[in-house]
Amino acid sequence: MIKKTLLDRLSERDIYTVTELNSRAKKLLEKHFSTVWVEGEISNHSNPSSGHWYFTLKDSGAQVRCAMFKKDNQSVKFKVAQGTRVVARARMSLYEARGDYQLIVEHMEPAGIGDLQQAFEALKKLLDEEGLFAPPLKKTVPINPAHIGIITSPTGAAIRDILAILKRRQPAMRITLYPVSVQGDKAGDEIAQAIAFANRIAERFQTPLQALIVGRGGGSLEDLWSFNQEQVARAIAASKLPVISAVGHEIDFTISDFVADLRAPTPSAAAELISTDQQEQRQQLISYRQWLGDMALQQLRQRQQQLAHLKKRLRHPGHQLQIYAQRLDDLEQRILRAITQRLQQQRNQLDVKRLELQQHNPQRQLNAHKERLRQLRSQLPKLISSNITSRRQLLDTQALLLNNLSPLAVLGRGYSISKQQGRVITDSQQLKLGDTVTTELAKGHFKSTIVEINAEKADKA
Repeated sequence: MIKKTLLDRLSERDIYTVTELNSRAKKLLEKHFSTVWVEGEISNHSNPSSGHWYFTLKDSGAQVRCAMFKKDNQSVKFKVAQGTRVVARARMSLYEARGDYQLIVEHMEPAGIGDLQQAFEALKKLLDEEGLFAPPLKKTVPINPAHIGIITSPTGAAIRDILAILKRRQPAMRITLYPVSVQGDKAGDEIAQAIAFANRIAERFQTPLQALIVGRGGGSLEDLWSFNQEQVARAIAASKLPVISAVGHEIDFTISDFVADLRAPTPSAAAELISTDQQEQRQQLISYRQWLGDMALQQLRQRQQQLAHLKKRLRHPGHQLQIYAQRLDDLEQRILRAITQRLQQQRNQLDVKRLELQQHNPQRQLNAHKERLRQLRSQLPKLISSNITSRRQLLDTQALLLNNLSPLAVLGRGYSISKQQGRVITDSQQLKLGDTVTTELAKGHFKSTIVEINAEKADKA
């Protein structure tokens, strides 16, 4: 067997470029460690203008670089800072440009509260489905109530802050403290019992309770857990008194916040929400007093102007009586003139009617008809004689015309009429040889027998 030379052995080795090596390493990491959960403490946290987060997760023995892109870190609901312990769900990868092994974080939550967070979400979903968060159930929280109850720790910072603010803003407001534990195993039961007790005795006070503030100062999720318990939520929902939830800081949300009639981001904010600043009220009263004074002065000036105007219009009664007397005289004269004018019109109408009556007197008409009858009687004989003469002349004229048209007159002029069996002969074709014809003359008639017929017209014969 021939030994291979060093050059041959070198030519058989797999040689990678740095880029190829990092690329293969990245693929292997992403293939075999697709998703991992890692717990650690944040350090070297940076937040550039791109909105992405870059940080290191470490523990006592090691550390690993991490990146969390903007679309994922926007869902983080707690403050991330140096030293914060978290649990992260991430993909293992490798940043090829530097050869750095890193985690691409997709989800992050505070370390040690995974179970609590799940319990929080489960209870929130349950109560929401039951309708305990519904807006119609929310009661109106009064502003500046005469008497409020505060359910919190008697030694905590929350009660000190609330009392200090109310003393400054509304020192006359009566406050009843119901001391409870705000963390620990028994805290939830104490808070729920205090809410129920405050409702039972609300009307027993000389000044009845009008609202409750339930809360505490800030802390971790474990510290605030009493206000995430079901018995506290149901006690708030059952309260007849309006409840303000004032738990933790502005970024903290508890189940009590969702059930309560009003959420205050802090106990101090709760005191400010339920009260108005006394100084502001005093300033408002001063403004109202000034406004009322200005309005009263304006009304007074308007009334003075109206009074002056009425004074100008007001006249002495004697002057007014003189005006009325003059007006009465004028009316009297007008009435007299109207009556006189009316009487004259009636007289004129009466004269016209009298004249018309005289013109239509029956006696006058009768006399006229008698005269007309006398005239007609005198004219009647002449008219009758004239009419008879005219009729006679017309008759003679008609008789002459009738005589001229008579067949006898025609016969008298030498003409004759031939007939055959009573029928007048007007055409030779009506005859035949041997026929007997009767001929009438002006005087007498004769009969003849046809011996010859000529059919030609008479003017050609």
